[in-house]
Amino acid sequence: MKRTDYITWDEYFMGVALLAAMRSKDPNTQVGACIVDGENRILSTGYNGFPSGCSDDEFPWEREGGFSETKYPFVVHAELNAILNARGKNLTDSKIYVALFPCHECAKAIIQSGIKEIIYLSDKYKDTESTVASKRMLDRAGVKYTQLSMDNKKIILNYDIT
Repeated sequence: MKRTDYITWDEYFMGVALLAAMRSKDPNTQVGACIVDGENRILSTGYNGFPSGCSDDEFPWEREGGFSETKYPFVVHAELNAILNARGKNLTDSKIYVALFPCHECAKAIIQSGIKEIIYLSDKYKDTESTVASKRMLDRAGVKYTQLSMDNKKIILNYDIT
């Protein structure tokens, strides 16, 4: 008889996105993304951080101050990183799993890349102008978005498999 306590595809891919987020060095917000095709194959992952070649020791992580003294002009969001990390793979009709609902800039990249569905955990910035603009574009472009409600609130990775 097979196991019945295995995780769902949604739990699995969101878990991959959350694991990717753990690579982020951002002291305040860690976000990960996982792009999946229609056959449940992972096409790409990403997390929020600075572009390749831009040392996270030389660029600011601050949230407040002058624009160029904060992280905002320099950080690549998880969604865009996952799209760029796909290195030209066809993302048409794929899904992206992400912890936070995408900002307006990431929504543009999601739409342009051909991703047709967003699965997210939190919409904590839902009342911001960025998220309102994001949803407006996604709705017009026909990109579906669904907040994931998981039965498993915690998945534990055990590296001791002996």
